[in-house]
Amino acid sequence: MSLQLYNTLTRKNERLETCEPNHVRMYTCGPTVYDYAHIGNFRAYMFEDLLRRTLKFSGYKVTHVMNLTDVDDKTIRASIEKNLSLKEYTTTYSQAFFEDLHILNIEKAEFYPAATGHIEEMIELISRLIEKGYAYPSDDGSVYFHLSTFKEYGKLSRIDLSGMQPGARVAQDEYEKQHVGDFALWKAWHEEDGDVGWDSPWGKGRPGWHIECSAMSMKYLGESFDIHTGGIDNMFPHHEDEIAQSEAATGKPFVRYWMHCSHLVVDGKKMSKSLGNFYTLQDLLDRGYTSRELRYVLMGTHYRQTLNFTFEGLEAARAALQRIDEFASRLKDLVHGESASSLPDWAQHVRSEFSLALNNDLNISKARAVLFDMLHAGHKALDEGSVHASEAAAVLDTIGDLDRVFGFLEASPDEADSDAIAILKAREEARKNKDWAEADRLRDQITRLGWTLQDTPKGPKLKRK
Repeated sequence: MSLQLYNTLTRKNERLETCEPNHVRMYTCGPTVYDYAHIGNFRAYMFEDLLRRTLKFSGYKVTHVMNLTDVDDKTIRASIEKNLSLKEYTTTYSQAFFEDLHILNIEKAEFYPAATGHIEEMIELISRLIEKGYAYPSDDGSVYFHLSTFKEYGKLSRIDLSGMQPGARVAQDEYEKQHVGDFALWKAWHEEDGDVGWDSPWGKGRPGWHIECSAMSMKYLGESFDIHTGGIDNMFPHHEDEIAQSEAATGKPFVRYWMHCSHLVVDGKKMSKSLGNFYTLQDLLDRGYTSRELRYVLMGTHYRQTLNFTFEGLEAARAALQRIDEFASRLKDLVHGESASSLPDWAQHVRSEFSLALNNDLNISKARAVLFDMLHAGHKALDEGSVHASEAAAVLDTIGDLDRVFGFLEASPDEADSDAIAILKAREEARKNKDWAEADRLRDQITRLGWTLQDTPKGPKLKRK
C-alpha cells in the first residue's frame, strides 16, 4: 500500500505523489517566539514529527522547513513592555523552543528561517504582487492584498465570502472567520512599534504575518512544493492568505497537500491560564513526568482527532512504557551476544502491518496496536521458553526499526533518560560535599520520576520502578 494522506484542500485521502521522485519538500508553520511554547503547540509539532519520520521510514528524502515568527504584533508589543530589543526578547524563546524540541526527541528540520532574516525576500514578493495588480499601497505606507482579485480565495477553508464588504481592510496579523477583507502584506511603521522597522519602497515598516511564510517557504522549497502542515487554527486566515498571495505572485499551484492537526484540550476543556490548566513542557517535567512519557501521550491520538490531555493518561503512558521496557529487557537477557537470525512467527509480519497502519494517513493508534500485539505474543513465547537467542536479537532489531517512527521506545529499562541522569549527578555532588539533606531531596526527586536508586560498591544504579 502506498502512502495515503488526508489533503485538507480536497477533503479526502490521496496517494502521495511528489513534485520530485522520492523527495518530499515540506513546510511547517513554526512558533511565534513571544512566550514559552505550551503542550498544545507541541501536539502540532509532534504530528509533524510523526509525518517526517513516516516519510523517511517509507524511503523518502525529506527537506523540511519550519519558520520562526520573530516579528509580529505580539513580539513587538511584548519586547517593548519588557524594555528589550526585539532580538533580545525573541532569542530567549527561540532557544527555549529548540531545547524543548530536543527534550521531546523531535527531529530537527533542515531549515529554521527566522522572519527578520528574510525581509528582503518579503519586499520582493510584495513588489511582484503590486506589479501584477493583486496588491496596492495605502496612503499611510502600508500595502494590502486586494482580495477580490484572487477568485479562488476560500478554496482551502471553504469560507463563505458572500458577506465580504469590498474595500474592507484587516490590519492586524490575526483575525476571526467572520472578518474577511483585504489583508496587510506590509504594515507602515507607527510610534507604538518602537525601533522595529525596515526601509521599503513604501516607507519604513515591517511585513505582515502571512507574507512571511510565503516568502520563506518558496525561498527554501521552490514556488510549488509537496506538503504544508500546521494546526487547524492556521487554516483561516493564515493558510488561506498564503495560498492567495503565493499563487497570485507565481501563477502556479502553491502546495499539493495541506495537512492540519486538531486541537489539544485538557480534561475535556480548552487550555487556558484562567482555568489553571495551561502547561508548558517544563511545568510537566517539574511534576515528575519524563519527556518520554510526554512524547507517548502527545502521539497518542490520530492527528485529525482532538487530543484530550489528562494526568491519568500520563500515568497510563508510564505503565505502557514500563511494559515495553520489561519486554526489551527479557529479550536482552536472552541474547548474550548472539547475532540476529530470522524473526519468530509471532513477529514476522510486524513491520509490514506497522507500515500499512502508517500508510493509512498516519494511523498511529493501529501502529501502536501492532507493537503491543507483538509484546503480548512475545511475552507468551518467552514464558514458554520457545524464543532462541538469535530470534530475540532479531526482535530487538525490529523494535529499533519501529522506534525510527515512534521515538519513545527504549531497549533497556536500566537506560535512564537525561532528566534522571542529571539529578543523579547532582545527588552525587551533594554526597561528595556531605550535604545529606540535599542528597535525600534529590533521591526523592528521582523516585518521583519513576526510578529506583540503588547505591552499590560500583556506584549508584537506576532501575525503573
